[in-house]
Amino acid sequence: MIRVPVIDAKQAALWDERARADSGIPSRVLMEAAGRGVAAIAAREFGPRLSDGVVVAAGAGNNGGDGWVVARALLAAGVSVSVAEVHKTRSPDCEANRDLALADGVRLLADGDDWPTAGVVVDALLGTGASGEPRGEIGALAQRVARAAGAVVAVDGPTGLDLSTGEAHGPVHADVTVTFGGIRRGHLLARSTEQEISWCGRVVVLDIGFPPADPAWPEFVDDRWAAAVLPAFAPGMHKGNRGRVLILGGERGMAGAVNYAARAALAAGAGLVRVAAHPESVAALQAELPDVTAAETALGPDIEPRLGEMVEWADAVVLGPGLGRGVDRSAFVQRLLEMLAVPVVLDADALHAGRDALGAGKGPRVMTPHLGEFRAAFPELGDLAKEDRFDAVSRAVADSALTTAAPFTLLLKGVPTVVADNAGHTAVVASGNPALATGGSGDLLSGFVGAFLAAGLETQLAGALGGQVLGRAAELASAESTVRSTRPSDVLKALPKLWRVLGSPPTLKPPVILELDPPALK
Repeated sequence: MIRVPVIDAKQAALWDERARADSGIPSRVLMEAAGRGVAAIAAREFGPRLSDGVVVAAGAGNNGGDGWVVARALLAAGVSVSVAEVHKTRSPDCEANRDLALADGVRLLADGDDWPTAGVVVDALLGTGASGEPRGEIGALAQRVARAAGAVVAVDGPTGLDLSTGEAHGPVHADVTVTFGGIRRGHLLARSTEQEISWCGRVVVLDIGFPPADPAWPEFVDDRWAAAVLPAFAPGMHKGNRGRVLILGGERGMAGAVNYAARAALAAGAGLVRVAAHPESVAALQAELPDVTAAETALGPDIEPRLGEMVEWADAVVLGPGLGRGVDRSAFVQRLLEMLAVPVVLDADALHAGRDALGAGKGPRVMTPHLGEFRAAFPELGDLAKEDRFDAVSRAVADSALTTAAPFTLLLKGVPTVVADNAGHTAVVASGNPALATGGSGDLLSGFVGAFLAAGLETQLAGALGGQVLGRAAELASAESTVRSTRPSDVLKALPKLWRVLGSPPTLKPPVILELDPPALK
């Protein structure tokens, strides 16, 4: 299975340089493959509109060169193609492809010309390295692209979007964005806008012949990745070797949190699930979920003998859903971590236990914070996490005060979800939609991750798989009941359909290696 990296502008430039200098791939070869790939995607997505003509807005760099190749390829297919260009010194490859396109008969639009009516407009003005608001001639052409009536196909990214940071200056909104080798961080970060805006539309990643990506770069998680990682069943399995999960939490009035976590662990394949919670939560759980064995606990500060036995029984522990906060809870978290040798998922209230508690013990663990919980666990990195979640997660897993455990994985929930461990592995999850912006979704995630840890997955793989399963199940559930109406129980009900999807993951047609639709909002 091909590995699709998540890269920023510097990494994209380095990869391009490695292709030319180390692998001996001429840049003109890469440009030809890129431009023809974009033309093929434009024809696939908007075939009927091509008969209304195409306008290409071409910059002076290699992105513009890609645009000239698009123009040549579409013209050869019988499409009427015009190009509006930026009047700056062009890169040698851009110049060469411009000459070829004009010799073939592509029409060059003069300054001030009205653009012809076009069914498709190709934005090839700026590449991955562009930043800031587009100005001058490029800004004027970008405004014309934005005002055009045709469907917009962006090469690498829509003009005005920083493909490293996701900062969007506008003005172009693409219906489809085509990029090469790997997906850009900005494509994913731009999805975090709180407005009903899709800057990139559908993102299509093409293989154009780059050498293998640097294994240190973050890896994108999709259904093919999840299918390859999902723990398999064997014919001779029994309940004891499908994984035993213990869930600790459920303070008075918070039975729902451990209920969802337990249901999620069972639905993700765990053979046995036990819950230790406040007596009132235990009573509510036993009335609703007979699949689970439950025991009462005071939730600290001491570890009762019965609870100690349950901890020793477990293959993985989920600590935090509905746990509550306070001095006793912090002491409870610390004492549990000191005694736990099996993997533990730290979620929700457990992440507010304080640095002394969270840094206790040396057993494997996965932290699953949202931004507020991340700030509680790593207060010095809270502001950075809002600005650059990739860097914040990287620094957090290097924090020796909290990550002495080996292995340690941090999963920062959000758009996108970044999952990194202290061995240098990072995965990025972009599945999901606002249906997950509801109470209980995090409890499902912790249950999924707990089940995958109990089945034997390494912490980083279990975290990334849990994030992908949660997001994809939410997508499948909201397709049936709408984003607005989807609740955590609907997400759980969608899991059987997801397991069937992962049983036969989609096969992409080369050179396409990844397709990502914008998140559903309705």
